[in-house]
Amino acid sequence: MAGKRIFFTGGSGKAGRHVIPWLLERGHRVLNVDKVPLQAEGVDNLIADITDSGQMFDAMSGYANFGELDSGDGPAGFDAVVHFAAVPRILIHPDNETFRVNTIGTYNVIEAAVKLGIRKIVVASSETTYGVCFSDGRTPPRSLPVEEDYDVDPMDSYGCSKVVNEVTARSFARRSGADIYALRIGNVIEPHEYDRFPGFFENPEVRYRNIFCYIDARDLGQIVHRCLETDGLGFQIFNAGNDTNSSNLPTAELLERFYPQVPVTRDLGEHEALFSNRKIREVLGFREEHDWRKYVKG
Repeated sequence: MAGKRIFFTGGSGKAGRHVIPWLLERGHRVLNVDKVPLQAEGVDNLIADITDSGQMFDAMSGYANFGELDSGDGPAGFDAVVHFAAVPRILIHPDNETFRVNTIGTYNVIEAAVKLGIRKIVVASSETTYGVCFSDGRTPPRSLPVEEDYDVDPMDSYGCSKVVNEVTARSFARRSGADIYALRIGNVIEPHEYDRFPGFFENPEVRYRNIFCYIDARDLGQIVHRCLETDGLGFQIFNAGNDTNSSNLPTAELLERFYPQVPVTRDLGEHEALFSNRKIREVLGFREEHDWRKYVKG
């Protein structure tokens, strides 16, 4: 398939700086819209603020680089939007600012895309929507594995902002007929961070709030690519996680040790992730390439 011209917000962040190169290698052209540029070969950068609606309309209807001036036909228009820009967690800004940036920014990006006729939008939601990660106190899930039909109930400003963003995405998909896919992204692991895993194995409790999930940043690139290449699904929510847990313990042992009172709704494989990625495997055809076992020895 021919590459797409992609408007990518937040590409300089932890996830984006791995996802964008993955997309470039598959022939897509990317304009990274962020507060700081991404120093990566082949990517165009534009400094803009997602909380300013006018900037989003302007950036999304403009040129990406000087070479695009040569045709004399005006800006080419974008084929897709990938929206990752956000305050990435609680305890960076005051809670109300986290909520404001994430919700208003997402509204502005989706509104501009839909009103400019862009039919494919991928937005970053979060594992935190499930109400475990940033809970006040140790809060177990109501059932396991955690799948996309779970009744989300976060109590923090970040997780709440992501739930609102999913509602915003669903609303725009309903009114426009565009494909808008929300990725509930698990704990992102960059290649150099696998040296943390022996510590996870020694003290598995540190992964409790993540429901033991992780997503290799490069596998997240594949997921985004598959979203861009899969049309006609309307509004969808997908857990974006790897196939197994960020633990060397079997899944049954994790359940017995950490979730003895939590109902288990289906049979699980020996190391199958409690943060289930079954939907992206079955619907998008995701095939994990970066299991932690490739990088963690002993």
